[in-house]
Amino acid sequence: MSAINLIMSAGRRVSQWRRRQQAYAELMALDDHSLADIGLHRSQITGLVGGHHMPDSSAPPVPFSKRATPARLTEA
Repeated sequence: MSAINLIMSAGRRVSQWRRRQQAYAELMALDDHSLADIGLHRSQITGLVGGHHMPDSSAPPVPFSKRATPARLTEA
């Protein structure tokens, strides 16, 4: 019975690994603007796919801008 459990467990792990690889590839294929629309930054993808870090759903989406200007420079 334990051999069957071992085979089933290995099959589940391979299936989960393939789903994570597919999700990673799909997210990495998106441009930065599309990622910002769904509230992600490219640096968060690895952790998100690996299940280590889930973004806070109550946090506002990350604004997209090519060039960010510090607030103290715009006030002066």
